[in-house]
Amino acid sequence: MARPDTDQATAILAGLGGVDNIDEIEPCTTRLRSLVKEPSRVDTAALRAAGAFGVMVSGRVVQVVIGPSVDTLALDLADLM
Repeated sequence: MARPDTDQATAILAGLGGVDNIDEIEPCTTRLRSLVKEPSRVDTAALRAAGAFGVMVSGRVVQVVIGPSVDTLALDLADLM
């Protein structure tokens, strides 16, 4: 059975358009900052459903507001990628 964090990481990864859509991803304080190849593949509703408090898209940069658990989530994402 997957850990809840892993389930959230899987949902966040899907919301960002999948592994092949991500060039870079890193935690930054309370946000997950990512550089995507194709911003149109980002599903902000899915990211919010996965627990994001907010999503900001500016060009190819997507910031997903997660909160203080962002470092753990980033590690789970790294395992999935």
